[in-house]
Amino acid sequence: MKIITTIEELRDQLSGQLRTAFVPTMGNLHEGHLSLMRLARKHGDPVVASIFVNRLQFGPNEDFDKYPRTFQADVEKLEKEGVYVLFAPTEKDLYPEPQEFRVNPPSDLGNTLEGEFRPGFFTGVTTIVLKLFSCVQPKVAVFGKKDYQQLMMVRNMSRQFALPTEIIGAETYRAEDGLALSSRNMYLSQTERAEAPVLFQTLNFVAEEVRAGHLDVFEVEHKAMENLAQRGWQPDYVSIRKRIDLQPPTAGDLAQGAPLVVLAAAKLGGTRLIDNLEI
Repeated sequence: MKIITTIEELRDQLSGQLRTAFVPTMGNLHEGHLSLMRLARKHGDPVVASIFVNRLQFGPNEDFDKYPRTFQADVEKLEKEGVYVLFAPTEKDLYPEPQEFRVNPPSDLGNTLEGEFRPGFFTGVTTIVLKLFSCVQPKVAVFGKKDYQQLMMVRNMSRQFALPTEIIGAETYRAEDGLALSSRNMYLSQTERAEAPVLFQTLNFVAEEVRAGHLDVFEVEHKAMENLAQRGWQPDYVSIRKRIDLQPPTAGDLAQGAPLVVLAAAKLGGTRLIDNLEI
C-alpha cells in the first residue's frame, strides 16, 4: 500500500485509473470502515482510502482535538484489506490556503436533524467531500448508512454538481448486541457500553409502532425520547422522516405507506451516538 500525503503525488499515482473506488474516513478505523473497503472493491479497482480529521465539520465545542488518531494501527488494517493507496494529507496539504469557498447545503436538508444540533456541520462535510473527490477523481465512493443524512447530502450534492462519481450506500455494521460501530464508541465506559444498544432498541420500538398502524408520529417520537431520558440518556431527537427527502411525513404520506426512516441522536454520558433504521 502506498501512503501519499500530497495532492500532486496522488494525482500522479492515480493518473489513467478509470475505475477508482474511494472510501473517505477520519481514521480510528474499525470493522465498519473495513467493510466499506470490501464493498468498494466490488464496485471498482483500485481501492483508495483517505484519513483526514476534517476541522471544518467540528463545532467550537466539539471534540476535534480529542478525536482519536490511531494512524499506525489504521495503516496495518488497510494493508490487510489490500487497499492500493492511502491518502493521508496534513491540513497544510489539503488547505494550503484558508478554505474560503464552501459548499452551502440546502436549508431544508442541511438545517434539520444533525444540522439543527450541529450548525455548519454539513457545510464542512460537503466541502471536504467535494475537495477529496476533486483530488481522487473516483468512479465510485462508498459511505455508510449509519450517517444517513450525510449519505443523502453527499448523494444529492454529487447529482446536482454532475460529479462523475457514483455514491454507494453501505449497510450499517453492528456489534452482536445491535450497537452501530462508531469511532466514538471508544469513549463509552464499560457501564455505558452495556447501555448503548438501547438506542437501536428504541429505533426498533418506533418502527414497530409505525408498522402497527400508530400514525400519531409526534406521540411515538415523544414516547421514545421519554424512554431514553428515563434511562439517563440526553436525547437530541428521535424522528420519523420520509426516506426520499428526510422531511416529516404528512398524514397522506403515512396513509399511502411512503418509505420511512427513523433517526436518533442522543448523549450517553459524554458520548453522542447516532443511529437510524429504515421502516
